[in-house]
Amino acid sequence: MDTTLLDRFKARDITVGVVGLGYVGLPLCIACIGGGYRVVGFDVDAAKPAALLAGETYLSSIPADRVATLAASGKFDATTDFARLAEADAIVICVPTPLTLHREPDLSYVTATAATIARTLRPGQLVVLESTTWPGTTAEAVRPILDATGLVCGKDYFLAFSPEREDPGNPDFGASNTPKVVGADDQAARDLACALYSAVTQRIVPVSSTRAAEAVKLTENIFRAVNIAMVNEMKTVYAAMGIDIWEVIDAAKTKPFGYMPFYPGPGLGGHCIPIDPFYLTWKAREFDIPTRFIELAGEINTGMPRYVVEQTAQALDRRAGRGLNGARVLLLGLAYKKNVNDMRESPAVKLIELFQARGAHVEYADPHVPEIPPSREHPGLTGMRAVPVAELDGYDAAIIVTDHDGFDYAAIAASETLIVDTRNACGSRGLTGAHIVKA
Repeated sequence: MDTTLLDRFKARDITVGVVGLGYVGLPLCIACIGGGYRVVGFDVDAAKPAALLAGETYLSSIPADRVATLAASGKFDATTDFARLAEADAIVICVPTPLTLHREPDLSYVTATAATIARTLRPGQLVVLESTTWPGTTAEAVRPILDATGLVCGKDYFLAFSPEREDPGNPDFGASNTPKVVGADDQAARDLACALYSAVTQRIVPVSSTRAAEAVKLTENIFRAVNIAMVNEMKTVYAAMGIDIWEVIDAAKTKPFGYMPFYPGPGLGGHCIPIDPFYLTWKAREFDIPTRFIELAGEINTGMPRYVVEQTAQALDRRAGRGLNGARVLLLGLAYKKNVNDMRESPAVKLIELFQARGAHVEYADPHVPEIPPSREHPGLTGMRAVPVAELDGYDAAIIVTDHDGFDYAAIAASETLIVDTRNACGSRGLTGAHIVKA
């Protein structure tokens, strides 16, 4: 590698191209501008570049004043013209890596992006994949597409992997103060990638290879998935014993060592935890290694929506002597976590379908999600609109699925409607009553 290229990276005299302007790419753009880089954002959705250039946000977790810094910097542009990737010295891929309907990795967005980059790939460019995926993706799926250009990896162009660590809505940690893991399969690429991210975050954690870096992200999220599964299973056991799992966790977390609190819920949501474990279980089959522990955790977590529906049915039967068929049910919260408009993999969507399958009339309220957007997993719910939380008395049951701060929990608890609280939103506020049950 020409040392002047590394010097340019260290001097921040480069242009960074960010492909994908969603929950990962947009914060990265903001952090790169803050680090002094010139930035060009790329997205296939023309509405996103248009909004950013107008200083408007489309993510509730990123306020408009932060987006406004992009346009005000004079160093930012956004476009749908991918031919402009040739302008970038570093190209960071921040596209989705979902699962197929058969729960297998879908790398179509990654490979399509790599093919697009290959059309304008030139000597001296660094390409970094941030999308979460199975160990080996960068080397086995991305590199061959770029190598097909005739350019030599590690000599003409450089390739690295750095897992995204975004947590939408987290007020304490973001792109600029979360340590950045960087992995590459040659020293030149690792040096360039470390130099790139050193300007945007406080700590760089280099690892020996792209596979190791890919494994880091899976390890982080599998750790969370299996621990959430554990408390979800304990919730069902303790509930049968008449024990409140949230009371138990609150007491257990007072131990200053050897314990870390995880909390139960109606199921897993978001772009990482419900998906990432299956990337490793899929790859493990290649080595003929079973992943029973991870798969069991997945079974427990995906079974939580059914548990909530069954607990609601039993509570209705005890309270009103009726079943779910014909009942009016309101879901409070559609987003997968509080105070954001991200509903990817949200258990609320599965709950709607399960309640409807039992004959219930279902509506939802969510100040952050006014309408359900199109999705390939739940096409029948596209266009369903939120209702205001003005009066609960017309419903047979209200399910607290997402504990948004914007809900008036005192008013909710004061209603005569059956309240099924899957987040301990009422209990944590000291709101109790015979009509409030936890599930």
